[in-house]
Amino acid sequence: MAQASRGTVILVDGHEVAVSNPDKPLFAEAGLTKLDLVNYYVAVAEGALRGAGGRPCVLVRYPDGVGGEFFFQKRAPANRPEWVEVTTIRFPSGNTAEEVVPRNAATLAWMANLNCIELHPHPVRADDLDHPDELRVDLDPVPGVPWTQIRDVADVAREVLHEHGLVGWPKTSGSRGIHVLVRIEPRWSFDQVRRAALAVAREVERRVPKLASSQWWKEQRHGVFVDYNQNAKDRTVASAYSVRPRPDARVSTPVGWDELRTCDPADFTLKTVPQRLKELGDPHAGIDDAAGSVDALLELSAKQERDGQGDAPWPPHYRKQAGEPPRAPPSVRKPKPLLEVARADRETEAIAAAEAWKQKHPKAAAHLQPADVLVDRMRGSSSLWYRVRINLEHVPARLRPKSDKPS
Repeated sequence: MAQASRGTVILVDGHEVAVSNPDKPLFAEAGLTKLDLVNYYVAVAEGALRGAGGRPCVLVRYPDGVGGEFFFQKRAPANRPEWVEVTTIRFPSGNTAEEVVPRNAATLAWMANLNCIELHPHPVRADDLDHPDELRVDLDPVPGVPWTQIRDVADVAREVLHEHGLVGWPKTSGSRGIHVLVRIEPRWSFDQVRRAALAVAREVERRVPKLASSQWWKEQRHGVFVDYNQNAKDRTVASAYSVRPRPDARVSTPVGWDELRTCDPADFTLKTVPQRLKELGDPHAGIDDAAGSVDALLELSAKQERDGQGDAPWPPHYRKQAGEPPRAPPSVRKPKPLLEVARADRETEAIAAAEAWKQKHPKAAAHLQPADVLVDRMRGSSSLWYRVRINLEHVPARLRPKSDKPS
């Protein structure tokens, strides 16, 4: 690799990739620069392209590095090398955009030069944008849930998938959860794949109701939320080998099922994963050869509907669906004593704010259940922010703080 300077050019897959300001710190605490990020994606390109290659990707850009402002860019920059492929995506709103489709390590390096720390591909291939070839089981724990519980829920999800003829491929999310990826044949619509994922979520909850939840509204969740809506059209998740915007430059890392039982996600970082991939290979190497059918899950969904479980709430910016329940949280329909206690730009800051509130109000905090701390991810047109609310329904009225007003 070229040495960092005011600007440098590296040769990747026969293409020259300009790296501007290579010494720019992107992970200040970890001492990592933009050039470190570029070199990382070149080093792990084989695995990263298995997850994001050939798929349209949203660009998530961190011009000031982790801890600074960031934004989502759905439209590929007009000033791009001719070898960077794009495809036109149509969103549920009816709008369209040309999104980047990485096909090689050079494109990954070019994206990293744009301060794209993460890889966020859609679950479709560029040659068929209407039929997903990946079902995503996103296990998202509420605050306070231990890693061991998330692993246990992942094992149950694996069982459900196996019993319905599908293979689950686990990876750490790079944040607090686990993703289980499922290759499927590209024969079903986004709505059908989402419905199949909802069937998985509900079946997992049925088997381990104390550990997992399929409830969309945060105030109803507990344990590990199985986020079926990550399969709705226009939703993306960080893919395999994506770096995450955390101070330690943690990576969303593929693991085997046995390793999932013993691994520590904090061990997988930008510094360690390239050597891991070189020595151990990619645990997801066989994923593309394991495409299956979601017919059995759709039959499970139909059974659930006959038993009274129809559609579940969609994200707020989607059109209202036939048979969808009211798109409003129960606290709006039947108000609960909710306090908005903080807003933050980062999830870690939001969680820290919730802990600070509990320390400030220890008597009230002693009555809270894990699901009473609501950290809401609020998505704007091009950015995310986090709202922290506390549900005080389990706190005796005499102990409820008087200083905050219910949100």
